[in-house]
Amino acid sequence: MRRLTLRQFRVFEAVARRLSFSRAAEELHLSQPAVSMQMRGIEVILGMPLTEQLGKKIFLTEAGREVLHASQAITARLDDLQANLAQLRSMDSGQLNIAVTTTVSAVATGILARFRGEHPRVAIHLDVSNRESVLGQLAANRIDLAIMGQVPDGLDLEATRFMDNPLVVIAPPGHSLVRKKRIAVRDLASEPFLVREAGSGTRGAMERFFAARGLEIRSSMEMSSNEAIKQAVQAGLGLGILSLQTLEMERTLKRLAVLAVEGFPIMRHWYIVHRADKRLSPVAQAFKDFVLGPDSLG
Repeated sequence: MRRLTLRQFRVFEAVARRLSFSRAAEELHLSQPAVSMQMRGIEVILGMPLTEQLGKKIFLTEAGREVLHASQAITARLDDLQANLAQLRSMDSGQLNIAVTTTVSAVATGILARFRGEHPRVAIHLDVSNRESVLGQLAANRIDLAIMGQVPDGLDLEATRFMDNPLVVIAPPGHSLVRKKRIAVRDLASEPFLVREAGSGTRGAMERFFAARGLEIRSSMEMSSNEAIKQAVQAGLGLGILSLQTLEMERTLKRLAVLAVEGFPIMRHWYIVHRADKRLSPVAQAFKDFVLGPDSLG
């Protein structure tokens, strides 16, 4: 069975709206015979008349009213589709799906806030997870972009560095090491440390740093978030190693102190990451360009 084309629906709607072949032809910039031929073709396909002429006036038949109802629904959906696609082509609207590791969440939310200020119509879906979860979302193509620290090799990811991430040793303000202006790494060997979970980029960097100096640090507690480590360090449960960029409030309020340990800070970096085969939407590309702007490597 032959199917009606979008062009035929448009012609029929014009005739139904004008109830005149000649006026429909003017609206569509067609000749009246062309409109008449299109209408005959539609009626042949459907097997019943859609209009009837009484005197000099044209009226829709019952079948014509049914077809008009369906045609309006179809063309409205197509118009919506075109509008939605136009939004997706625009970097001022659409949706951005992004995941960040917990370590970088404070930095990422600040960047997202500034981006949202320039693109207020963009809908942002942000997931804050551990490193393994973020990598899993990238592998499953559930997100457009990720912001994270250590990026593993061999996963076919495109990672671009955009900001330094210095790791520092933190202690409660009353700790005996706070008063020292220079602390040897070996002086930390007897201190208990609060560490992130296995697989964390921060923990990996810490372990590599001490292993390279022949030291094994005593872990007193393992925690799954930076905030938990901050609270535990403030409570005097041990020392911690965290990104300096996550400590602004605690240092301002003198709740935590940064120790002057030789070899620190451990300089790492933040990366914006996506699958190498990912075709970024205009919104995602605009956000990546925003992150990699001229002041990004500060």
